[in-house]
Amino acid sequence: MIFIKQNPSIFADALYREAQGLACLRGNLQKTTVHTRIAIPEVIDVNEQKLTLQAINTQTARPEQLQQLGMALATLHQIPQPFYGFPNDNYIGLNPQPNGRFHHWGDFFLQQRLQFQVSLIHDNQRQEQFQQILAQHGSKLADFLSTHCQQASLLHGDLWHSNVLFDNERAWLIDPAVYYGDREADLAMTEMFGGFSPQFYQAYAEQFPLTGVYPQKKILYNLYHYLNHYNLFGQAYLPGCEQGFRLLEAL
Repeated sequence: MIFIKQNPSIFADALYREAQGLACLRGNLQKTTVHTRIAIPEVIDVNEQKLTLQAINTQTARPEQLQQLGMALATLHQIPQPFYGFPNDNYIGLNPQPNGRFHHWGDFFLQQRLQFQVSLIHDNQRQEQFQQILAQHGSKLADFLSTHCQQASLLHGDLWHSNVLFDNERAWLIDPAVYYGDREADLAMTEMFGGFSPQFYQAYAEQFPLTGVYPQKKILYNLYHYLNHYNLFGQAYLPGCEQGFRLLEAL
């Protein structure tokens, strides 16, 4: 059985970048002992119009599967990566996601995530407001994030519950927006739209304990996704953006 995904974007290479992300996740998981508990669908074919994937016979996740997912994700995040960013730019939803190679996590997140998303805002007044906050407080943000990032990890990049599927045996990761960054950015995204189960978070923390400033980092990391959703879908996501900028100013 196969699953065919059409290219929903205006970008000719979007599905190629998605296939690259799936291959990167698979390659890193194969370096671990948890690849039997978390899987990546096989890419059968890819072109500008469609991505043909191995189909997954989905079912509702069992508690032990979510526990296994948490442990497996923590194991994936423990593999050190050589820099922050990624060799290629890719996409987050329907928007571009610039990457590059950075030595400092905070600089990468400020420039390639927050500043880029703010540059896409169509409302000139709102864009200027957010740009001023980044200009005044961005260096403080970058220092804070770099200080509290342990290493560069491979991130799924868009890890909300609809991008994790389950069959009878294990979890499957789909629709990645991969890059190398602070692993707590992936954890933050899991909490943005309702969160995963307590078993997931407990198993993750037992394998790879969270930093003491994760509650603040969670809001700052999800600012990126709120900005992206604001740019794509409008005003409903503005309160999430404003919350993130308030915390940024208060650091």
